[in-house]
Amino acid sequence: MQVEEKKLLPKEEGLDHSLSVLREGYLYITNRTIGFQSDIFETRLLGERAICMRGEEAAKLFYDNDKFERIGAAPKRVINTLFGEGGVQSLDGEEHHHRKNMFMSVMSTEALAQMRTITRKHWALAAQRWETMPKVQLYEEAQGLLCRAACEWAGVPLREGEAQEKAAWFGAMIEATAAIGIKHMKGKNARSKTEKWISDLVEQVRTGEIEAPEQSTLHTFAMHRDLKGELLDSQTVAVEIINILRPIVAIAIYICFTALAVIQQPEERKKLATAEEDYLQNFVQEVRRFYPFFPFLPARPIKDFTWQGYGFEKGVLTLLDLYGTNHHPDLWDNPEKFRPDRFRNWNGSPFNFIPQGGGDHYTGHRCAGEWITIEIMKESLDYLANKMEYDIPQQDLSFSFHEMPSLPHSRIVMINVKAV
Repeated sequence: MQVEEKKLLPKEEGLDHSLSVLREGYLYITNRTIGFQSDIFETRLLGERAICMRGEEAAKLFYDNDKFERIGAAPKRVINTLFGEGGVQSLDGEEHHHRKNMFMSVMSTEALAQMRTITRKHWALAAQRWETMPKVQLYEEAQGLLCRAACEWAGVPLREGEAQEKAAWFGAMIEATAAIGIKHMKGKNARSKTEKWISDLVEQVRTGEIEAPEQSTLHTFAMHRDLKGELLDSQTVAVEIINILRPIVAIAIYICFTALAVIQQPEERKKLATAEEDYLQNFVQEVRRFYPFFPFLPARPIKDFTWQGYGFEKGVLTLLDLYGTNHHPDLWDNPEKFRPDRFRNWNGSPFNFIPQGGGDHYTGHRCAGEWITIEIMKESLDYLANKMEYDIPQQDLSFSFHEMPSLPHSRIVMINVKAV
């Protein structure tokens, strides 16, 4: 019986290329797939061998739970700031499925509609407040707005005077992911303070000291039992509630890019004047596809296997390029052109459009909060395009691909804001 000869992976020579990731950011993997003329290649990152890949077929492979696991895949620095110890992102198998069901249980149609209503209320309040301000920096204000909305929706008590402080904690975690030095330490400190705040609330819910709505995230997660029928420890519950709140606050990044698209795409903005749901939906989907958000995700093979002639060895770090897949020329016509209408005929594949991960929401590692993201973005877009008037003064609206997360450099400054 003839054994199939394995193909050699295109290989980036050198001892380590971690600094290149910091220099090139979102484009690191894409730049090399173009150079190698291959959607898969081998390199060395953080002192170990790594396989990088992009594209729909690569995403299908990456989200095959029989071939890949997340345990031990994410760098410690990411766990210490973004994901937290023991969070759902680091679980696999039955334990992951059980924990993911906890997340999906708070993502009902009714809960999404409630989030949309809450978001609308906080945008209206913010627009009124901004009328009295000489200038508004949208990123910072959106973080506060989303923190208020997220906590209200999740049943997390939040006094008005706390909102901006807590929003800053979430922001520090988000911005520390690829940072070094002081910014990274700031993110770690913010996570410690946030986990303490939320774990205390969990204990108070369990003792009856405070009441949380029965269907809320705070109550549902606090009372969730693991596969052994035991309550999760309050620290783990805090990590998971933060994994609801933090991504909602992170939508401030998307809101800035939504505003940038409204500013720079006047013809597309005209189509939004009717506020028809389909136009809003397609526009925010294109924002999520077009602009950088999360660069790539890690996993490790659970066994040796061969894919398309290439050998994968158990335990080797493997990265899936999210940004590169969303801009792959074989998947998207003119991918560097902002064109919301492309989503009118999109086939809905969970593997070719993966701004927040791919695969199935229930059984895989796709972001549980993706539907909430879309609802919040649609409401935010309606305000930015139709329900407010404002001027955009001279400012630096450019953004850099090497900054992770990337944002317009000015964070979008608006003046003369008026609710309409």
